This record gives sequence, C-alpha cells and structure tokens, in this order.
Amino acid sequence: MKVGSHRLLGFAFASADLLLEIAPTGAIAFAVGAGEALSGSAELSLVGRAWRDFVATPDCDMIEALFDGLEPGRRSGPVLVRLAAHKDGVPRAATFSAFRLAENGGNVSCALSRAYVDSAPDAGRLHDRQAFESLAATLLETARSTGADLELALVELAGLTAARAKASPEDRGKLEARLSGVLRAQAHGGQAATELGDDRFALVRSRGEAAEVLVRRIARLLADGLEVAPAADLIPLTGEKDPKRAIRALRYSLDSFLREGVGGAAAANLSEALSKAMERTLMEVGALGEAIRERKFRLVYQPVVRLKDGALHHYETLVRFDEDESPFPQIRMAEELDLIESLDLAVLEQAVRTLAGDAGLKLAVNVSGRTIMSPAYINAACQMVQTHPAIRGRLLFELTESAAIEDLAQADRHLQALRGEGCQVCLDDFGAGAASLAYLQQLRLDIVKIDGRYIRDLQAGGREATFVKHVVKMCAEMGVRTLAEMVETEEAEIAIRKAGVDLAQGWRYGAAADTPLPPIGKLKPGRSNMRPGLSRAAG
Repeated sequence: MKVGSHRLLGFAFASADLLLEIAPTGAIAFAVGAGEALSGSAELSLVGRAWRDFVATPDCDMIEALFDGLEPGRRSGPVLVRLAAHKDGVPRAATFSAFRLAENGGNVSCALSRAYVDSAPDAGRLHDRQAFESLAATLLETARSTGADLELALVELAGLTAARAKASPEDRGKLEARLSGVLRAQAHGGQAATELGDDRFALVRSRGEAAEVLVRRIARLLADGLEVAPAADLIPLTGEKDPKRAIRALRYSLDSFLREGVGGAAAANLSEALSKAMERTLMEVGALGEAIRERKFRLVYQPVVRLKDGALHHYETLVRFDEDESPFPQIRMAEELDLIESLDLAVLEQAVRTLAGDAGLKLAVNVSGRTIMSPAYINAACQMVQTHPAIRGRLLFELTESAAIEDLAQADRHLQALRGEGCQVCLDDFGAGAASLAYLQQLRLDIVKIDGRYIRDLQAGGREATFVKHVVKMCAEMGVRTLAEMVETEEAEIAIRKAGVDLAQGWRYGAAADTPLPPIGKLKPGRSNMRPGLSRAAG
C-alpha cells in the first residue's frame, strides 16, 4: 500500500494499533493497521464510513470537540473512547489521539491503541466530584513515577446557568452533551473533568499552554449561539511530595474555587496552594468550631417515601450553615481537621430534641465514616436514646462514605450497638465509591441508599438499570431495603418501581425544608416538584 509522505508525517507522532485519516466531510478517508482486532472490522471496510459510526455515541461529542479544537501542527489526546458496538457483541475501547497538518487538505490524522473497556468513560458524562478526586489522586501517583507534567485547570463559564434555564428540554440535552464533550476533550485521558456547581468546573490536564489559550479554545468550541464567558486559573500539580498533603491541597483548591471563582492569584503549585489553604483554614476553623460549639447552624428536612403506597417513611436531616448553600466545604473542612465528630454529635443532639418533641416524626442523621469509629460518639448516641426511650424506632443513622472506614469490623460493632438501641442503619451513596461492596459484605445494615447518578439515567436502561436491578436483588436476598435518591420525575419513579426499589427521595416528593413538610402529592407526567429558588445543593 502506497502511503503519502504527509500521511507518514501525520502518523509519525504515535505508535498505535490503528491509524485513521478523517476527511473534512467526516468520512474515514484512510485506514491502516489492526482494524479487525481493535474494532471488529477490517481496516479497508472502514474507509468511506463516517467516523461517528465508528465511535460509541456518548463519546462522539468529545471527539468532535477534539477535532474542532485542533490547531495545525499540534496533537490532541490521547483520550479514552469506547468504540461503536460490532455485530459480534464484544465491547471495545481505545486511546484516541489526533493531529492536523496544514498541508493535508484539512484531513485529521488519528491514532488508536487498544484499551481496557472497563476503564472507558461512563456514558460520556463528567465525573462527580468524589470520582474526580479519586481519579486525580491516581493521576498524581502515576505522574510521580512517569514524570508526567500535569496541572489543575479551574474553569468558570459565566452565564451557563442562565443559558441552561432558557434552553428547551431538547436544546438543553444537546447543550449538556456538547459541554461535557468540550471539557472532556481538554482533560487528561478524556476523563479527568468534573462540574463543581455555580458554573464552575475542574480538569486535570497536561501542562504546556497558558490559561488564555485554554479559555479561547473553550470559548470557540462553545460559541454556537451560547452566551457564555469562560475564564480559567491553572495550578501545576507539583511542589508537594507527600501524597496525602497533595490530595488535601487539591481538595482545598477546589473548595476555594467553588467559593470564590476565578480572579484571585492562582497558586504557583500544590505546595503553595496548600499553604494558602492552611492560612485561610486557620481563620475559618475557628469560625467553624464556634459554629459547632454555639450551634450556629440549622437543620433542614427532606422526605423519604415508601414506594408501595407513597406514604412518608422518614425525613433525612441535613445541616446548613448558610442560606440554601451546600455544606460540603464546611463538612470537608470538619473531616480534614478532626471536627467532624463534634459536628455529627451536635446534629444528632438537635435531631434527638426534635424527635422527643414530636412523637410522629422519624428522622435520619448523617454520620461520617470517621465518626462511626469513635467509641465516644457511639456511647453518647446510645445514652441519648436511653434518656429518651420514646424515640426508639424513629431514629436512623445514615453512614456516609465521605471518609473511608479502615476497620470495618469495629465499625460494624458500633453500628450493631446503635441497632441494639432500636435505631436503624442506612449506607449512603452505594455505588459511588470502590469500598461500597466491601461495606455491604461486612456491615449489617437495614437500608442501602443507591447513589443518585444511577437513578438519574435509570429510565434509559443500559448499565445503570442493570446495576440497580442487581443491587435491589442482592439487598433483598440479604433482608436489606433499598432507597433511591435524586428521584425527580415520574419516569424515574416508574423506573425504580420496576426495579423493585423500596424507598425514594428527591424533588419529586419535596426539597429539603426548614420544617418537616409532608411529601408533595402525585405529579402530572413530566412535571417537577422542585420549588422555585431552590438549587440542587438545597437537598
């Protein structure tokens, strides 16, 4: 096969299993390599096909953004993509890089290498924050051994919330897919990207270009009638050798950015970011400690319903430090600085007083993985129940995975002490962390709450539906009930009913409120129960 010199130059940037050339029309103009082993189709049969027929649909927006952002003589990627399903049914994925030569007539040279399909991005979406931090930690560890030069990009898209609000449901779906594709195309491996909220996003990416260049590219890729003004700060992921301190610095950087946005002086590296964070924390920790001691917080209550009859089962008790704002930064700080047990105890005390004053209430309180290891907290909780015996059977403890549990056997002993006092135990956010299955195996529980990311897309079927059905079946065999969170629509409710879920929580039944309100009544199809003025962070 004769290959032009421009193609040889175009492919010289990569060692790959399959080389493709994409014409400006979107058709595959050239293919050479192990096409059948990689994609299930011989390379000659690929020629003439649209590249979108070659890549799995959820990843097409990312590849399109990768192509649109290419500048002559520059390489983009590699990103991890799933390939379109072949008739043999074997799932396939590849690392995908692209390169554009000015003299190649607008064609894009692409190199693909086989990858493990289990590590492919999940349905083309951005990671949630917990998964992003876990991935960032892995990338930091890998960078130390490989010498990779990475940075944390903090991206603000002013005007995005307004654009989302104005878009029709169909246009919003297209907007979200395009936004996810654009940001993933800028991130390491096409995966290391997350939405933090309030028009703010974070990416881990390779170093090598100024923030202004990244901003211009994102603005151009999102321009298509979208009135959004990007801005970015970059923090090199260097300067901090201790892995735990490096991750702490990254978390503090995300918290600070979520609170303040772009505009402050960006840290020169992780070490400086940690120093700045600790300076701020020394001031804030005093305020947080005072808020806990003086009970300068309020509790809000979100209803949880029984699906079999729609009746109220209990309320989840959530803490708020500021008006309708997520308490995530304060809770993160409390965990990092060993204040979380005091906070959990203060919330429990207030919840117990509320229960003692209303015999018709049933409340769940959150307890951190760190707090559940404390004998002092368990003793105090048991003493409260013994002092107020009327609350037996009306108090639940919801174990969160925000901090990992190192000794599951001890944690289970503590949980059984609470159950021995007539309290129930729920495992929060099942499926969000790698430890979830181990927790379910080793902790004796009453309820398992399925992470909301599986519930949001459950009605679409596929992997999420399979996961939820297996969890429900497994829990039923163990005598454990299941609870679905973030149930927002009638379609989602129908889907979880079909899956056999026992309990549900979300905007469909009511947002978190300052007083325990009855669940909202049944909705007409397609309607939302979200009350005006409340954000997702409100519960």
